[in-house]
Amino acid sequence: MTMTEPGFAVRITRGVPVVIAPEEIDITNAAALRAALLHAAARPGPALVVDMTRTRFCDCAGLHALHGAHKRAQAEGRQVRLAVTGAQVRRILTLTALDRLIPVWASLDQALAHPPAAPTRAAREQDP
Repeated sequence: MTMTEPGFAVRITRGVPVVIAPEEIDITNAAALRAALLHAAARPGPALVVDMTRTRFCDCAGLHALHGAHKRAQAEGRQVRLAVTGAQVRRILTLTALDRLIPVWASLDQALAHPPAAPTRAAREQDP
C-alpha cells in the first residue's frame, strides 16, 4: 500500500510505515519530508522507517526534520530507523552524532527486520 499525500511516498512494508526519501534532501523539500514523517507517524506501531537508500545528500534542514521525528517518536515510545547506503549521508549522520540517536541500517530489509529496541552502535557497524 502506498500513500502519496504528503509529497514523499509513504509505504506500509511488513506492517511498518516507510517514508521513501529522495536523492537529495535540503531546504527546498525538508518541509515535505517533515509532512511525510508526520503522516507515517499517524500509523500505529512501534517504529517507522525512513528509506534513504537512494539519498546521496542531506543538509541541516533534512537532519532537523529527522531529529524532530525522532523526538516525537521517542516521546510516544516509538522509534525512527534509517536505511542509508550513501557514504556522504552516513558521514553527516556520524559528524552530527545523529547516528547515536537514530538507528542507522545498511539496507531497508535490515531496518525492517530488527526489533524496536535500539541496537548498540557497535552492533550496527557489524552488519554488512
